[in-house]
Amino acid sequence: MRIIDLFAGAGGFSLGFKQAGFTSVLAVENDRHAAETYALNFGDHVICGDIREVATFPAADVVIGGPPCQGFSRLGKKTHGAPTANSFEGNGLWVEYMRCVEQVRPRMFVVENVPDFFKHFAWDGIRREAARLGYALAHGILNAADYGVPQRRQRAIIVGSRIGRPTLPMPTHEQTPGLFGREPWVTVRQAIADLPLNPDNANRHDFRNASELSIRRYMAIPEGGNRRDLPDELNLPCWLNKSSKSGGSADLMGRLRWDAPALTIRTEFLKPEKGRYLHPQAHRSITVREGARLQTFPDDFRFAGSNYQAVKQIGNAVPVLLARRIAEAVREQLKGVSLDEPARSAA
Repeated sequence: MRIIDLFAGAGGFSLGFKQAGFTSVLAVENDRHAAETYALNFGDHVICGDIREVATFPAADVVIGGPPCQGFSRLGKKTHGAPTANSFEGNGLWVEYMRCVEQVRPRMFVVENVPDFFKHFAWDGIRREAARLGYALAHGILNAADYGVPQRRQRAIIVGSRIGRPTLPMPTHEQTPGLFGREPWVTVRQAIADLPLNPDNANRHDFRNASELSIRRYMAIPEGGNRRDLPDELNLPCWLNKSSKSGGSADLMGRLRWDAPALTIRTEFLKPEKGRYLHPQAHRSITVREGARLQTFPDDFRFAGSNYQAVKQIGNAVPVLLARRIAEAVREQLKGVSLDEPARSAA
């Protein structure tokens, strides 16, 4: 079962599909460091470059990928609605994804993105193109914690199929044990507690050095707490100048809880001032390796580039275990379909 991974990043999506029995025949990634990481772990079939310059794609049974989400995310500054002259650069890349689908005619395809993707014109475009090409769709917002990932990360997932009605994977875990007979959510403790509290820099178990003032701030924040727990003398001026401490995100300078999943691990998780990235116990941010664990990358997965580049790759990745659960659902639908015939249709 062959896959093409577009906007592949470090390869979290590909790794999940590989674990489910798929083989990657092509990956396309524009970021040099992410492409190097992909090559380190999967081989030299990755193209480092602009997808718009890739003229032809090989035969494949499934196309996967997440068009860049800078205009879809609530963290972005662009608006939803109709496309504008300036919106194609990032958001118009869904067109390139569907160009690959049209050329390859895979039996199935999977799109992954931020939840706000479903409010965007790109979602309308994918639905329109999928219908034109004869693909039925299943779509929804999946919480990675419901699939065994120690992280409450919500992702928009679209599965297209021209071999029958597709389905999304059924959850395997739940917040309230026993409610549906599933396993309880996996916690931060289960994911990282075996790693040394004092990082040894081995295998990316490393973090950003902090100033004495920052460490004093960290020490004032209890497990599960955040910047609102800081006394005024340790607070940041930009927070004190707000009309009240309730202004702004409560996750800034937040400390993780041992016995709950993490919140979304983004691309700056070495900076506690950017989100809930303080270790549950140690007075530091989580390390690169701890972030990778929370994204369910195995410890033998290698990242190219500096720690900064590795953190960016980890934060942008599809959680590997979520990808695997999606791949297993796709694999089930491919059962009984002859994979000896070319994936491309006569059309």
